[in-house]
Amino acid sequence: MRGGVDGNERLTAASGVILVVLLAAEGVTILSIRQLVSAHVFIGMLLIPPTALKLGTTGWRFVRYYAGAREYREKGAPLLPLRLLAPLVVAATVAVFATGVALIVVGPQNGFLLGLHKASFVVWFAATGLHVLAYVRRVPALAVADWRRRVASVDGAFARRLVLAAVLVAGAILAVATVRYAQPWVHFRGGDG
Repeated sequence: MRGGVDGNERLTAASGVILVVLLAAEGVTILSIRQLVSAHVFIGMLLIPPTALKLGTTGWRFVRYYAGAREYREKGAPLLPLRLLAPLVVAATVAVFATGVALIVVGPQNGFLLGLHKASFVVWFAATGLHVLAYVRRVPALAVADWRRRVASVDGAFARRLVLAAVLVAGAILAVATVRYAQPWVHFRGGDG
């Protein structure tokens, strides 16, 4: 990856900021899910490519560190509590998105799947909330570093900006292509649906 460990850190931070913004919007839809179910599905699908990018960049760091790459070893691992929390964040993230996509596919008749989606969200919210709090002070400066001229340049800045734009475009295409599948949920009146 161009830019090495510093470039990876910047891309991870920038994708994290994008996720926080989109997840805040998704959170607003939960407050009035019956009226905003189409927006919930749209934003949820929009989130998939940026989430995949974030999982990819953090996975890359994990692999490079534990494979013994000098630059990543010198940078060091995240604090032990964050390393212990990471598998839960990843598993809960995958569960929330997998159950959400499955609900779009099968429709509102599957109460068990809806329960799994809600339960995985609760676990995800707690684990990811701790993760975000741990990085909230460092991330903003890293996230905008490739966009500011006064910040030290790291190889691959243009490529990282392009990747961020590409995942947003891919997410928008996915969201537009799939939002129509929210229609059965618009008229669903069972449970909290």
